[in-house]
Amino acid sequence: MNTWVYVDHFKGTALPASWEAIGVGKTLGTVKALVFGSGVEALAKTAFEYGADEVLLADDPALADYRAEAFAATLGKLAADGAPDLLLFPTTTRGRELAAMAAIDLKTGVMVDVIALEAADGKITVTRPIYAGKLLTKETCSSKPQIITLRGRAFPKPAQQAGKSGTLTKVSAAAGDFLTKVEGYTTAEGGVSLTDAGVIVSGGRGVSNNPALTPPAGLDEKQAEVWRAQQGFALVKDLAAVLGAAVGASRAAVDAGYIPYPNQVGQTGKVVSPDVYIACGISGAIQHLAG
Repeated sequence: MNTWVYVDHFKGTALPASWEAIGVGKTLGTVKALVFGSGVEALAKTAFEYGADEVLLADDPALADYRAEAFAATLGKLAADGAPDLLLFPTTTRGRELAAMAAIDLKTGVMVDVIALEAADGKITVTRPIYAGKLLTKETCSSKPQIITLRGRAFPKPAQQAGKSGTLTKVSAAAGDFLTKVEGYTTAEGGVSLTDAGVIVSGGRGVSNNPALTPPAGLDEKQAEVWRAQQGFALVKDLAAVLGAAVGASRAAVDAGYIPYPNQVGQTGKVVSPDVYIACGISGAIQHLAG
């Protein structure tokens, strides 16, 4: 099976789920890795070390920043010419977006957040959770290429083989007048990535309910609540630091302004697969459990 894997990265640093996807592809046959960006040839070499047989490298200043239109146009052009049987993406924000756009461009379907798959007669049957994780469904796509996004940490990451090489094919970025442009980036708070974490410590609205805390004078009721929550999340972060864990949060805590949205776990946040999940002050709503 001719499998292509999109390597999701930020400024040359790949998300581990990309290597997991290459590992899945290798169980099915040969793998071509797609590496888009500017100054990312070193990333192409790393893709070989994780098992890619060939890398399609679009190294172009026009791809220096992720823009959905430019990346999707480049991907669609390559796939239309190369006719892959299967396109694999990590289930990341960029991966889901590109997979959906590729499915439209290539007139095929997409199966998202897959946790298991099997191949037979040239078709892939996948297993994915539905109804907030209460049920598992088996699905297949009758059209080609079959497009799948893989849940992070649902599949093993292959061992890196230093010095391994393969076929490097340089390709051109798609030309076009794309509407979006990147003005800049905001530095996020450091820490372990939620989607890659083996241990996560999460907080909810309950972290603001410590009666032993006395807010500073002059705060109104809402400000006092946020202050108490910040003290509670300080404990959550301290515990996460001790355990080498990522910090998560419920939607209620994010909506209340206790912690930024990138920390949100759940149906409308990040879907995670840790080995250990510690919930502090979280009621356990079904939308949170779905994550």
